[in-house]
Amino acid sequence: MTTTGRTVPSGRRLTLLAAGALAAAALVAGCGSSGGGSSSSSAGHTGNPGQSQGTLMTEHDATLGTLVTDGQGFTLYRFDQDTDNPPATHCTDACAALWPPELANGSGSADLKGIDAKLVSTVTRPDGSHQLTLNGWPLYRYAPDTKPGETKGQGVGGTWFAATPTGGKAMPTGGGTPSTPSGGGY
Repeated sequence: MTTTGRTVPSGRRLTLLAAGALAAAALVAGCGSSGGGSSSSSAGHTGNPGQSQGTLMTEHDATLGTLVTDGQGFTLYRFDQDTDNPPATHCTDACAALWPPELANGSGSADLKGIDAKLVSTVTRPDGSHQLTLNGWPLYRYAPDTKPGETKGQGVGGTWFAATPTGGKAMPTGGGTPSTPSGGGY
């Protein structure tokens, strides 16, 4: 292997090849559309005994209606490339950095306000962590939502939507179709 007329020593060549392979793997993995989760696990089989899995509650948004939020009031989203039957997550690596999964943090039941407990469960992510699901749909936050109640992730890439209390896609009140902001769609 030569670079600009210089011969690269074989040890350096292996290092360069390994670095290139790692960079390519990171780019491929960053799309988050491959990989998958396993089937739904029971809501009571994760984390420390007695600790709540997390908090899911509802908030009213003037444009989108009633939405699901976490315990701090941050909007939770669902991803159209995931599946609900069986529940599976397809947002991993770079995707999960932009769309952090709402993880179960205990083994007790989730603290719910305005949400039917029968609709809440978990799915095991490829890394072994347990993500909360609503009616089978894995739930996520959107990193650019920096304040409770923000809905910047609504319609991103035509695949991300604020979750309703039944696990559906939030739609603008008054009908119509969801907005489709660009960027971060994965």
